Amino acid sequence: DIIVAGEGTVDKYMGDCVMAFWNAPLDNPEHARDSCLTALKIVSAMAPLNERLKKDAKAEGRPYFRLKVGLGLNSGEVVVGNMGSAQRMNYSVLGDTVNTASRLEAQSKTYGVDIVIGPNTQARVEDLATIELDLIRVKGKTEVLKIYALIGDDAFAVGRRFLAVKESHGLMLQAYRNMDWAKARDLINATRRLGARFDLDALYDLYESRINAFRADPPAADWDGVFNAASK
Repeated sequence: DIIVAGEGTVDKYMGDCVMAFWNAPLDNPEHARDSCLTALKIVSAMAPLNERLKKDAKAEGRPYFRLKVGLGLNSGEVVVGNMGSAQRMNYSVLGDTVNTASRLEAQSKTYGVDIVIGPNTQARVEDLATIELDLIRVKGKTEVLKIYALIGDDAFAVGRRFLAVKESHGLMLQAYRNMDWAKARDLINATRRLGARFDLDALYDLYESRINAFRADPPAADWDGVFNAASK
């Protein structure tokens, strides 16, 4: 319902996954923004849903399991239309852009954030609250992607606390890529304190584990700061 209300087209259900796309069948010049705002609404809907599930579980005397979502958004050219065979036809999208979106969704677990967006999407929604996550090479691809976490809408993006976190986080990434491990760790601690309510602990745990590994086994002098993702 949230996807449809956000001008999206629900493509299919795949196990525990929903695939959707924007800008088809009708043109929508705001497709990137609409998809991002829809993703944020989906994440916001999880809290009341989990509260209801928790109450239901307690009333029925059974265990409660918290539900979480991870979303990946990517923008680019695709093939869209009725595709399939004589036995089964579906209005869908195909292409490298779609495959990359799937890889980005998987990275939400790696980085401990709810929404991961690709660089083409981020370039279209620069007024929304985003922070750079990493430079990665996703599984099955050779090009390097700069990926981002979508944290909030345009009102959130101008908040003093978020701006402070974004600045400190950017300095941390710069120190990390310069192989200044001590400075990067100090900035991680500082950014954790600034962004305590943004739920970024898993992200900074990841960077701390990388720093520990690099201190024990330093990368080559020409290291480009790119992380090769092992999982899809």
